[in-house]
Amino acid sequence: MTADPVSSVLAGAEDATSWQEDFYRDLHQHPELSHQEHRTAEKVAGRLREQGYQLHTGVGGTGVVGVLRNGSGPVVLLRADMDALPVREATGLPYASTATSGADGEGSPVMHACGHDVHVTCLLGAAQLLAAGTEHWSGTVIALFQPAEEAGDGAQGMVDDGLADLVPKPDVALGQHVMPYPAGIVGTHAGPTFAAADSMRITVHGRGGHGSMPQATVDPVVLAAHIVVRLQTVVSREVAPTDPVVLTVGSILAGTKSNVIPDQATIELNLRTYDERTRSQVLDAVERIVRAECQASRSPREPEFEMVARFSLTDNDAGTTEKVTAALTGHFGADRVEDIGRVTASEDFGDLPAAWGIPYSYWAFGGTDPDRFERASREGRVAQDIPVNHSGTFAPVLQPTLRTGTGALVVAALAWLA
Repeated sequence: MTADPVSSVLAGAEDATSWQEDFYRDLHQHPELSHQEHRTAEKVAGRLREQGYQLHTGVGGTGVVGVLRNGSGPVVLLRADMDALPVREATGLPYASTATSGADGEGSPVMHACGHDVHVTCLLGAAQLLAAGTEHWSGTVIALFQPAEEAGDGAQGMVDDGLADLVPKPDVALGQHVMPYPAGIVGTHAGPTFAAADSMRITVHGRGGHGSMPQATVDPVVLAAHIVVRLQTVVSREVAPTDPVVLTVGSILAGTKSNVIPDQATIELNLRTYDERTRSQVLDAVERIVRAECQASRSPREPEFEMVARFSLTDNDAGTTEKVTAALTGHFGADRVEDIGRVTASEDFGDLPAAWGIPYSYWAFGGTDPDRFERASREGRVAQDIPVNHSGTFAPVLQPTLRTGTGALVVAALAWLA
């Protein structure tokens, strides 16, 4: 191996990954929802096959895993997620998605509104560079492309489908996510980093009737409205200001017509926390408030609570993160590597290393035009002017986003393999 494996592997990266921008545009134009990533998986498998990776396809449904053995040494798992979201694209880009969830053009719009197309493209680029530079490192690379991150069950689905029996046990798992930071910036953090998330569906019951005779009804719309307002006090008045918590009501469904009081209303909420104690405290408060409001409204039936999704806490191993941060800083420079602190977004990445009980680190990198971000920051308008993940206007700039994400994966992997 050479004295500087990182520089050697990344030498000529621009020529070696010249296909990335076109590949990214194609993925962006053809997004696929969770558990439906068939076209994406096929294109990923084709690229890995060309680079000599041993392939495992259909893992957990549409998951793709490539294994590249290169002598003795550590085993490093690199992960990217593949699925898109039911969001209508409003970026105005020439390669904007017009896809829908229905094969006939009907159904909900679909968009890569969270940057998973960036993740796939970067990991494929890193996989190619590592395959082309095997004389500069030793060990095994596992390139894992995961379905259904947005559903929260894609990683566990791959584990349940026998992932651990298909590949050698990794020594470390590494991953990354594009975020609305300036492109070219990489951000790490040790310990709890991406929040745990719970999604709950609550159904409250009333007694329906004519809108002109409300005295004969129990209005679940008013009941739901009181619940939503009262839930705002959980974080502001029941949780210590030093404990980060986000509680969001994202959906209320009730009724069919303006003059018909319905029989029930459904509330869907999402909770983000960083420790089990706070999680239990908030969930207990939600149930207490809902039951109390139902009693106050004379609801004829007890409310129903259903947990519909759960994302585990992304708790970055301190030693692993220190090693990753040092490698990234050595390559990109201290001015481009930051501590991002705790992020209230959530990930199911941690379910993969949990299957083996191995350490992991998951970092972020920027995708926003640096000049645009600097201008918004100077004017105090970052929240208003910079599109965030899951927005119909979220569109990472191609460069230096792809170069940074690809390089970060290579550099981090070589911190073990070299």
